[in-house]
Amino acid sequence: MVPPSSSMDPSPPPSWFTPKRLLIIFCVINMINYVDRGAIASNGVNGSSETCDDKGICKSGSGIQGEFDLTNFQDGLLSSAFMVGLLVASPIFASLAKSYNPFRLIGVGLSVWTLSVAGCASAFSFWFIAICRMLVGVGEASFISLAAPFIDDNAPVSQKTAWLAMFYMCIPTGIALGYVYGGYVGGYFHWRYAFWGEALLMLPFAVFGFLVKPLQLKGFSPVESKKALASVETVSSVTDVADSKASKLDGRMLVGGDGIIGDELSKTSKSESIHNILNQLSRFAKDMKVLLVDKIYVVNVFGYIAYNFVIGAYSYWGPKAGYNIYHMKSADMLFGGVTIVCGILGTISGGFILDRMGATISNAFILLSGATFLGAISCFSAFCLRSLYGFIVLFAVGELLVFATQAPVNYVCLHCVRPSLRPLSMAISTVSIHIFGDVPSSPLVGILQDHINNWRDTALILTSILFLAAGIWFIGAINKMFP
Repeated sequence: MVPPSSSMDPSPPPSWFTPKRLLIIFCVINMINYVDRGAIASNGVNGSSETCDDKGICKSGSGIQGEFDLTNFQDGLLSSAFMVGLLVASPIFASLAKSYNPFRLIGVGLSVWTLSVAGCASAFSFWFIAICRMLVGVGEASFISLAAPFIDDNAPVSQKTAWLAMFYMCIPTGIALGYVYGGYVGGYFHWRYAFWGEALLMLPFAVFGFLVKPLQLKGFSPVESKKALASVETVSSVTDVADSKASKLDGRMLVGGDGIIGDELSKTSKSESIHNILNQLSRFAKDMKVLLVDKIYVVNVFGYIAYNFVIGAYSYWGPKAGYNIYHMKSADMLFGGVTIVCGILGTISGGFILDRMGATISNAFILLSGATFLGAISCFSAFCLRSLYGFIVLFAVGELLVFATQAPVNYVCLHCVRPSLRPLSMAISTVSIHIFGDVPSSPLVGILQDHINNWRDTALILTSILFLAAGIWFIGAINKMFP
């Protein structure tokens, strides 16, 4: 029998492990994830469909869209397929972390990601590449649910949010590199080589997740101890059943004993599997209930949804709005450049500022509400100006402030729940901000623009939602300071 206390004994860290090494590894993996997102959106990889002028002279298509002769709707489905895989799999991986080693689950996810990206590179039809993009989302889901808790566990106490900031800084950096990488490889070689390159970059990390001794997350018992205890209990139950059968058969066990024991083992195994599945579902339901009744968590996610609603629409409609309002000649480059620079600087600054303030949930809410409120004022004022240069300055300041929320909002997600709920907390937060935030925001803003037909007014209405996000996070600060 396994002693009860052994499941909770801290195991020594693996020989390969140091906190900084873990952070670097996870930052590189996160960067590769977002390089893929940028690459598939780049002109070199995504390409364009065939076009014909009035004289009947046609220009052949390029990239994915040109090779598979995709409509814009089909092209857009590739992004939706990725998001479906990501959103469906995130809570599943978070729940499995209670039964399987989270570090190994990251290895499983990275393996799925690598194989799926290689599938994109060898795709022979639209539906094949769409399925592969969905599986890429499934592979990424394990990482986004489980990586942040590992970083939070191993970061120095005085630098927890700074480490989270460095991790999340890889999002805008990775997307920007993806644009460049996809444009270069797709333009000078072939779009398929871009995916092969990504798969080769990720392969060592997928192998690493299986070969090295895994880390344990705080709040989780070592999986090996759970399995050993479960095995002992299973053998004990089978033995009891077999003994009972033997007593009933009055010695006839000698004639067909092996068959009887085999049948009992098979029945017990099936019942154990059903029991485990029911336990998983029951535990997931209980954990979800704990999250949904946690006022701090709910307020934080609601604020994050409103925030992401605006950021998602900015990323999609920003260049077009800038072109129509200020007649920018290179709106794509301008909005992209401002977003990348401000995203990197703002994300890092937010993490370091919260560490200097003192990394607490109440201080995180204060920083979230204050930075978002000031950022909203700056962005709102920018769209009110008639001067292009004035707009650029104020919008850059606003984005710098708005991006300072990345580390604090995820800090709250990690620290307002008990350690064993952190993977599910991150997963549900990710699912919520996409389903209710950036996914519906772009079409809804498009409907608004169709109705009022004024890009300046549309941008001002959209930006005003940042004030709502600031207000929601301010309520979180009040509730935390005066419970």
